[in-house]
Amino acid sequence: MAGTRPIPQHLWKAAALSGMASYLDAGLIVSISVNLAIYRDSYDMGVWMAGAISAIVTGCIAVGSLVGGRLADLFGRRRVYNWDIFCFALGAIVITLAPDDITLLIGVLVAGLAAGADLPTSLAVVSDAAPSWARGRLVAFTQVMWMLGIAVAIFLGFVLSTTGMTGARLITGQLAVAALVTWALRSRLKLSAEQDTDEDTAPAPAGSALKNIWTRAALLPMTATFVFYVTWGLGANTFGQFGTYLLVTVSDASQSLATGINLAFIPIGVLLTFAFVRVADSPWRDRLFHVAAVVQILAFVIASLTAGALVGMLVFFVLYQLSNPFAGEANYKVWSQLTLPADTRGTTQGFTYALSRGVFAVAAFFTPALADHSPAVLLWTITACMTLAAFAGVFIIRVLVPRATGTAPDRADLRVSRT
Repeated sequence: MAGTRPIPQHLWKAAALSGMASYLDAGLIVSISVNLAIYRDSYDMGVWMAGAISAIVTGCIAVGSLVGGRLADLFGRRRVYNWDIFCFALGAIVITLAPDDITLLIGVLVAGLAAGADLPTSLAVVSDAAPSWARGRLVAFTQVMWMLGIAVAIFLGFVLSTTGMTGARLITGQLAVAALVTWALRSRLKLSAEQDTDEDTAPAPAGSALKNIWTRAALLPMTATFVFYVTWGLGANTFGQFGTYLLVTVSDASQSLATGINLAFIPIGVLLTFAFVRVADSPWRDRLFHVAAVVQILAFVIASLTAGALVGMLVFFVLYQLSNPFAGEANYKVWSQLTLPADTRGTTQGFTYALSRGVFAVAAFFTPALADHSPAVLLWTITACMTLAAFAGVFIIRVLVPRATGTAPDRADLRVSRT
């Protein structure tokens, strides 16, 4: 079975360095969320500035994804891959050392744009380097890094919760250090003996990639993966940003209980994401999706039927964490790399990332008000989104993945080099 074929160590290294985009993306969003109350008190921020910073993080990641993916296809993925991580480090340093809210906002802008640019670019780089029989596992491994970004930020927030701005600076400071180390390692990364040739580093012909995304070969998988990601992501993003908030305001849990619930389930998510990596290149990847998608919908149905009551939410969190790794963002990443044309992967995935994150930003703005008006309406709306995501996933599995596996092999299939 292809999923059991060993992957060369240098490709795992490339996947880990590419996965740092997901680590930093998740770490930035969660760190700002964890630190927001501290920023508000330390900088004497108004409610609108606090809301603006939260929305700008997601908005900048969306814009960065759109622009970064396009730039990577035009000017060379390795070039953008190296420099967007350096720009993120600069933004994280500004956030960490910010003396006031305006400087903080500037740092968030820079780091958010750079994080967004790195997401589609890094996935395209590792996908280009990976032979088809290893692509699923290598791309799925970036999702493990995403989970670790969340885990580290929440853990540090919990440990440093009584240290005020000192703790807040340490939480974002570790992102700056991680980005700088990643930049240094990426700069020395060699994926193949051919990677330094003019073919790999030269810019694409102006306009060619943009024209190619409107072909059926690119437009159909781009639309399908977008529908899956945006509908699934509305639920995931809502509970990622407002999980603790909903447990406190809707379920009447204490702040410590709400934080503890989120923290307790993270190790489960990490372990199950590792399990997904193991099956990402095997038929079990898509078989498990069908089961996990049903369980995920059931989780939201239970939360909706109980209108967010604490017992119902506890059952929800158990079922959601068990199913999410096998019917969520990791699937989107793998399906995108398998079904999108190789020459436009950066542009097309950047486009789906950007549109989705834009929708998430708008939804986040209205979520607290909708939760206050009717938790049941909010939860049933998310349940409907998760159901639509399941249908989109089934379409991708039944129609698009079989088409993709029948196409000609990528260059990476023709050679697997070693460093």
